[in-house]
Amino acid sequence: MRSENYDTRTAGTGNGALAIVGEFIPDLILLDVMLPMMNGFEVCQTLRANPALNALKIVMLTAKGRESEIAEGMASGADAYITKPFATRDLVKIVKQLLGD
Repeated sequence: MRSENYDTRTAGTGNGALAIVGEFIPDLILLDVMLPMMNGFEVCQTLRANPALNALKIVMLTAKGRESEIAEGMASGADAYITKPFATRDLVKIVKQLLGD
């Protein structure tokens, strides 16, 4: 994302991601499902419950690729769900589409 000139922040936990969003409202979040303390589904639901974040785009990135997991990710409010492994160029393409770049 940095090589595409996007300003980035990183968090190692779900709670850390929410703290960052509390300080800096991004246009898009790349969110792993398997996070300590609060998983990505919970983070996504928490973000979607905040009306001030309606414009925020959320892309779930995960090794969890079963149909039920994809359905849970989309039901939690994700705009896209990408399973690992993935090509960086494909991720960049999806990010640009979601942001209208």
